[in-house]
Amino acid sequence: MKCPFCNAELTKVIDSRPSDDNNSIRRRRQCENCGRRFTTYEKLETFPLMVIKKDNTREPYDRSKIEAGILRACHKRPVSIQQINQLIDEVENTIFNMDAKEVQSKVIGELVMNKLRDLEAVAYVRFASVYREFKDVDTFADELKKLMKKED
Repeated sequence: MKCPFCNAELTKVIDSRPSDDNNSIRRRRQCENCGRRFTTYEKLETFPLMVIKKDNTREPYDRSKIEAGILRACHKRPVSIQQINQLIDEVENTIFNMDAKEVQSKVIGELVMNKLRDLEAVAYVRFASVYREFKDVDTFADELKKLMKKED
């Protein structure tokens, strides 16, 4: 592990423990060269997952794409980074537990929308409006009506 401060290759592990979500290992390290400390997280490496896009092209799964979409949807909403990371972890666990080498982007989008619906209604509608490509105000209003019926 290279030191992020001086790029030296010699570091030692000072402390090691499971992370809060119990899905990774948190390691506290110290650089042997400059003496500065930093934290790393180790996660189990899984097989490469390919995402099948709407146009049938394939690309490697990228967690940051889900994160970016959720962050945009939750902008200025009362949703913490911990809640967002938990939502993404839950979506990833569902996807990886499917034991498939490929997953359609539609499946990922629906999983995210279902989780957002339970987490924060405005963020859900924002995400749905982009994901489902609402063409006009009527489509937007229809989705709001569906949401209101489910809350009753």
